[in-house]
Amino acid sequence: MSGQSVTRREDQRFITGKGRYTDDIVLPQQTWLHFFRSPYAHARIVELDVSGAQEMPGVLAVYTGPDLLAAGVRDVPGAGMPDGSRAPLKQPPLARDVVRYVGEPVAAVVAESAAAARDAAEAIFMDVEDLPAVVSPRAALQPDAMAIHATLDNNCFGTLFYGDRAATDAKFATAALTVAIDVINNRVAPTAMEPRGCNASFDSASGIMTVYQGCQGVHPLRDRILKCVDLDKDKLRVVSPDVGGGFGLKFFLQCETVVVVHASRALGRAVKWTADRSESFMSDIHGRDHVSRAELAIARDGRFLAMRAAVDANIGAYCSQAGPIIPWFGACMTTGCYDIPTAHVAVRSVLTNTAPVDAYRGAGRPEAAYLIERLVDKAAIELGVSRDELRRMNFIKPQQFPYTTPTGRSYDSGDYTTVMNSALERAGWSDFEARREQSKKLGKLRGIGLAYYVEICSAMGAEETHVSVTEKGRVQAVVGTQSTGQGHETSYAQIVAASLGIDHTLVDVNQGDTHTVPTGQGTNGSRSMAIAGSALVQAAEELITAGKQMASTLLSVDDSHIEFAAGCFHNKGSGNNLSLFDVAAASFDTLKRPTGIKPGLQSSARFEPDGGTYPNGCHVCEVEVDPATGVIDILRYTIEDDVGVVINPLLLEGQIVGGVAQGLGQALSEHAVYDEEDGQLLTATFMDYGMPRADWMPQVDFRYREIASPRNPLGVKGAGEAGTVGAAPALVNAVLDALRGTGITHLDMPLTPLKMWQAIRGSRVAAPN
Repeated sequence: MSGQSVTRREDQRFITGKGRYTDDIVLPQQTWLHFFRSPYAHARIVELDVSGAQEMPGVLAVYTGPDLLAAGVRDVPGAGMPDGSRAPLKQPPLARDVVRYVGEPVAAVVAESAAAARDAAEAIFMDVEDLPAVVSPRAALQPDAMAIHATLDNNCFGTLFYGDRAATDAKFATAALTVAIDVINNRVAPTAMEPRGCNASFDSASGIMTVYQGCQGVHPLRDRILKCVDLDKDKLRVVSPDVGGGFGLKFFLQCETVVVVHASRALGRAVKWTADRSESFMSDIHGRDHVSRAELAIARDGRFLAMRAAVDANIGAYCSQAGPIIPWFGACMTTGCYDIPTAHVAVRSVLTNTAPVDAYRGAGRPEAAYLIERLVDKAAIELGVSRDELRRMNFIKPQQFPYTTPTGRSYDSGDYTTVMNSALERAGWSDFEARREQSKKLGKLRGIGLAYYVEICSAMGAEETHVSVTEKGRVQAVVGTQSTGQGHETSYAQIVAASLGIDHTLVDVNQGDTHTVPTGQGTNGSRSMAIAGSALVQAAEELITAGKQMASTLLSVDDSHIEFAAGCFHNKGSGNNLSLFDVAAASFDTLKRPTGIKPGLQSSARFEPDGGTYPNGCHVCEVEVDPATGVIDILRYTIEDDVGVVINPLLLEGQIVGGVAQGLGQALSEHAVYDEEDGQLLTATFMDYGMPRADWMPQVDFRYREIASPRNPLGVKGAGEAGTVGAAPALVNAVLDALRGTGITHLDMPLTPLKMWQAIRGSRVAAPN
């Protein structure tokens, strides 16, 4: 069944309302928690009076930062500079002394109802001394800008580099042409369909704390909670129910969970918190927010000689668990899919009075792809050559793999020219000018753009999986990753079923519970199929080996006479055979089971790749712009991807199209905006934050080409983030192509109708002649 378009088994419960999410869980003796959050971007707390809240009906407790500190609760863990040059700036679960962004938790109220907790929080009084706020890297790096953290001299948290600066500068000094571009990669809010939430229950008799939280990995979440509260590892159980979207946001521990866990233990009751949407906008970790400059040194024949880039990455007011890592990690992909001999990249992490920034779908790779693909388009225009031909000339060739980039990454496999040529042909690239003329006659501006992306996936950690047959005659696969909408219950079942020669409906997937899943590193970086999927294949192979030994005992022959095929163990000599389930059933009989064989033929395997995988592909976007309104209409969208071997084409297409929606959302409308003067978040509701809309989402013409990765047994490369990586540059390149002749050569995302209308009105040519 692997490789087939099996419909997702999860969908039946989701579309019939039988999914079980964190907020659906109501526990015995349930209480509710609400946060009092800072309305100031930067201020020193002069007075925090919670007495009014404590006196409100139904209130059980009110907690402040000093209360948690006195109780031994530690700050939320974070990441320092990846080279170890600076320790993380950890965030207190509740602010102490200073608030550093709008929405930072300051106090928490626990009450008998959600309404009582919310009402009581409104009775909290806070008096502050206002401090200057900075919300952009440029403002934060000004010489006279106040340091957000008194332990630092300024707001530069640190700078890291890739490549050879001297060699790169030498190439630039002698290049026939140099091209530069400055781009802003706009800040976005994750806006998962299901807001963050947590429900914790402490059993004082057993000392076990159970935390229910939709997340991207129960083991990383458990381990991070343990860094904040004093609990034994075996006394902290973390359970992830169904998850309504993760996108990086739900991989990390944030303040609220720490406070909920502490409150539950202190009160001896279940404590629940669920964010409302404005809370989410203010307090969720955000994504992107880079200001970058890139340059290409180009030979007379159009060959790329060298590349330089400088990235200022906004990491917010505190270091999240991967905050300073993501910009640096993403920058390893700066040279993209091109054979560029040398490069130098500087990545500067900048502190601001904004919510912490961390991984958002793509996690640094969309930023890198956007930078290089916008730069290459500009280079083609300045050289006077076609955009596709310049790319074709400079692509890494198939025979060059494995290919080591100037940033030290080793690409596994690919055929970029073939993939791009196929996408362009399907998109009607060669006869586009005729369609441009048709739009021109109607008073519209038509453009076409392409982007070729390559991203790094599956480069982090290992996974140990377990496969066994239950006494009820079903196969159980135990995995330490977590589905957040990808369809793991289906695709993992397909992998195991294909290995064992059985129907996928006979396989159950166990995930999301630290008490039933021994280990796991969670779902991030499109790693699940490549790493956990590969471990499942190996565990299934181990189960077959155990089954052969069990079958040989049952058939009274040496196990060398046993072969396995189509779900059965065969005696090569006599022709006798036993089904997998018959053999597994016998393994529960201690009198029949050989030494070393476990009941149910339980087998385990651990897989750790020796390098990342590199999915890649071509996006071609065709748009029409109405110069009278600035509205962009996406007429056609074509994708050809190489994501390695495909497990389930139907699920793959869903992942790609969903990623495209998020990439186009950033390019067209999404933007988390803070006021430059007072640091207020101006986009804290769906009235102000522009989500992707179904009515402008195009019908995506998607195809894939299977070029296996040699770095895992399945040959997969990863696909969960691919659509996001290629979409934004393809759209922006298409729009700028539509504006060709108006004098507009650059626009930063998002390309809202207002921004488009203002640009066209201010250009030399407002409409087609």
